Amino acid sequence: MEQVITGLNSITHPHLEVWDWTVAVYLFLGGLAAGLLVMSAVANLRNWPDDEEGPHCIKGALYAPLILAIGMIFIFLDLERKTNMYWFFLSFQTFSPMSWGAWGITITIPLSFLYGLSTVPAGKRNRMPFAFLKRWSVRLEPHMRKLAMINFGLGIFVGIYTGILLSAMLARPLWNSSILPVLFLNSAISTGAAFLIIVAHKSAVKLFYTKVDIWLIFSEIMIIMLFFYSQYTSTAAAKASAMPFFTLSHEYFFYFLSIMIVAILLPLALVLKLIEMQEDHAETLSSATIFRMNLSAIMVLIGGLIIRFAFIYAGQLSTFS
Repeated sequence: MEQVITGLNSITHPHLEVWDWTVAVYLFLGGLAAGLLVMSAVANLRNWPDDEEGPHCIKGALYAPLILAIGMIFIFLDLERKTNMYWFFLSFQTFSPMSWGAWGITITIPLSFLYGLSTVPAGKRNRMPFAFLKRWSVRLEPHMRKLAMINFGLGIFVGIYTGILLSAMLARPLWNSSILPVLFLNSAISTGAAFLIIVAHKSAVKLFYTKVDIWLIFSEIMIIMLFFYSQYTSTAAAKASAMPFFTLSHEYFFYFLSIMIVAILLPLALVLKLIEMQEDHAETLSSATIFRMNLSAIMVLIGGLIIRFAFIYAGQLSTFS
């Protein structure tokens, strides 16, 4: 029996969305892990003025594989037939973004875990739970810089992939944009820097990531503006796909609200970071300074999560019809 459905819209089919919140969380966590890998690699490859500081980004390298693994759980929950997951790994489809993503993330998780072990200094290895992890950490420490460079590339790949996964959907005008992977990559690195601002303890590390995140937030705001400008000047379907973000009707109000929240959070986070850079900081940061740094970082994380949710749901409303 063949069934043809012609009324494909949110009124006749209110549950038409194929991808729900689990995919949005997966894209956010994948981007966050990618940003952690990139930022931790940059910090560990950087020539710090104080040689006694050692590897500066231990937590970022250790958190990345854990966050990426949690993200994989969310994409697993989205699968309708979970027992068919193994089909992804029985072949490699050159022109399939999902095939690239499945294999790429599978490779990234163990390599990022090994990279995390290589960053653990000798003084902190006694905190590790298992003896074999301590042995691996000792053996991997001389190769830390090589692993950092490899994971820098893997972080770029995962960050871009989260955007390519959507932009490859030709039937969704909002997603089918070459700017979207750039936006998701920039947002991923920005959220990674923001996360490290929160978990870092040393003042030099917090200030370093704050300086980096200033440029990342500024570029993210510019890319968002360029994305909507490109949609507005493109085809009629692409222009219509961006309208939910600028329409106050009841059906589209949440998309309008989401872009307004992002438009407030990111500039406010940028202003707070600029204020921090104008102050003279001693070796230790005051509690008020740390609070402002953490607050701006939390704003960046919330903004990155909102962007994923808004694009996932709004993109599924857009069609060429």
